[in-house]
Amino acid sequence: MLTSIKKYLQKAKEEMSKEYSIGLSESLEKDKGPTQPKAWIGVDLDGTLAYYDERSSIEEVGTAIPDMLALVKKMINNNIRVKIFTARATDPEQLPLIRKWLKSNGLPELEITNIKDFYMQRLYDDRCVQVEKNTGRLIRET
Repeated sequence: MLTSIKKYLQKAKEEMSKEYSIGLSESLEKDKGPTQPKAWIGVDLDGTLAYYDERSSIEEVGTAIPDMLALVKKMINNNIRVKIFTARATDPEQLPLIRKWLKSNGLPELEITNIKDFYMQRLYDDRCVQVEKNTGRLIRET
């Protein structure tokens, strides 16, 4: 049984690496045909990946937070699908600003969303409070 679990995990890892590849052109993506959505990790922008405080504005994205930027780059290099999860995604005019920020901080053109789906495995966010699944109990109260 342990062997079959190892095979399953290896297959899942291979499938994950096929889903997200830095530098893959849009034309190649279109030629692949329909694909199944894959697991992803959400990373909040303001206050988590980029500095944000009461003096900040939606006119610009703050400076990168080094530890979180390093974590996102590590996830990408490990073929983990990362999406920027931000309320800014509700305004289409914010998307070019976010893409420019990503590029200037050495990140690829990641997907940008404000919508959770069943494939989201984890969310890094400065405002979240984790709740134990199916119990309503807080994991850690802040």
